[in-house]
Amino acid sequence: MEKQKNAVGRRKEAVTRIFLSRGNGTITVNDKDYKVYFPLVYLQNQVELPLKTVEGLDKFDVKVNAAGGGIKGQAEATKLGIARALIEVNEEYKPALKAAGLLTRDPRGVERKKPGKKKARKSYQFSKR
Repeated sequence: MEKQKNAVGRRKEAVTRIFLSRGNGTITVNDKDYKVYFPLVYLQNQVELPLKTVEGLDKFDVKVNAAGGGIKGQAEATKLGIARALIEVNEEYKPALKAAGLLTRDPRGVERKKPGKKKARKSYQFSKR
């Protein structure tokens, strides 16, 4: 693998573009280290999970462009994108990633607002009199 592989990850409103190349294990998100961009440890673990699954944490450099959504959606979109990029690098990673559930796009999104309601399900306060 000479050049970088790229993939897209999505979750809720977040979209991330992943650029994966051989390297020493640096992960940057929007030109910041991922530990600075995702300060919460469980989000850092989400980002690392696909690389840990294929034991490639110190073999690949990952560059991420993240846009939209919130911090959690971006972290989970990054997880999906890295898993997809790893399959482009080596098809043999697919069974392990699939078994860990890392190739499934989470279809959940925001439920639409209904007429006569405050939000999707929340109602206005009911007054009997």
